[in-house]
Amino acid sequence: MTHEKLSMAQALNRALHDAMADDGAVLMFGEDVGPLGGVFRITDGLTAAFGEQRCFDTPLAEAGIVGMAVGLAMNGMRPVVEMQFDAFAYPAFEQVISHVAKMRNRTRGRVALPMVIRVPYAGGIGGVEHHCDSSEAYYAHTPGLHVVAPSNPSDAYALLRAAIASPDPVVFLEPKKLYFVKEEVTLGSATAAIGQATVRREGTDATLIAYGPSVPVALEAAAVAAQEGRSLEVVDLRSIVPFDDETVCASVSKTGRAVVVAEATGFASVSSEIVARVTERCFHSLAAPIRRVTGFDIPFPPPKLEHLQLPGVDRVLDAVDSLQWEYAA
Repeated sequence: MTHEKLSMAQALNRALHDAMADDGAVLMFGEDVGPLGGVFRITDGLTAAFGEQRCFDTPLAEAGIVGMAVGLAMNGMRPVVEMQFDAFAYPAFEQVISHVAKMRNRTRGRVALPMVIRVPYAGGIGGVEHHCDSSEAYYAHTPGLHVVAPSNPSDAYALLRAAIASPDPVVFLEPKKLYFVKEEVTLGSATAAIGQATVRREGTDATLIAYGPSVPVALEAAAVAAQEGRSLEVVDLRSIVPFDDETVCASVSKTGRAVVVAEATGFASVSSEIVARVTERCFHSLAAPIRRVTGFDIPFPPPKLEHLQLPGVDRVLDAVDSLQWEYAA
């Protein structure tokens, strides 16, 4: 094991490089991922290191990209594909839902699809329409897919290594606004398991449940709350599917209060499912109804209005205030 200070973009690049070096069956392809290295340079240097047969550009045809990955995975390869931007993945949605998610079940377990669909997603970069969607609910609603959303460079590296090694298809959601956040990263084999949440900050008064780009917001809110004498625990889901009920419910049972923080719209969302699961399992431990802080139920707004759409520290702390006082016993 070695340690380096890397941005999330660099950590993802290293994860791809190390996986390709370890296993000749791992391929990387998509739009502009070859010599250019991708829009965000996640695949920078991979074509030079491994050749055009293993990291290569494709036509602008997302359905074709995913369909080709299905065929390759069925025949012993481990393809990793990039959708370039969240909403660009929608033309491939039929392939994902009808084939990627169903192949193992369709063949009674005889054919697995060890493939990864990388999706740069969510807001925070001042992007226009089709460049800032939070599309996780579509994938989470589809049985047969694992859905992962790292919140920091260390998890980005470890979870991508785990996703590539997985025998099942993984939708790997990469928060674009966190691509250039840096921290010390442990390199080597995967050190984070898919389906395992973690407590980022210990607390006693309430639990903030978040994933992907919302985790730094939750941590910042917890730091501000601490200055006001409130102790907030922060749980980072890391994986949306499989969902770690044990870690989440242990935290909420301890604190008795919870707020779910997510960029996606609130209606029929992953945040809705989290509230339902926690309420079913922790009802008798709750001192107040679970609150949600999410994006508004509208199409993603223009860049100048983005800051109003995305959950911020003030909105999170307002939700915490209602838990602490409005419903206090």
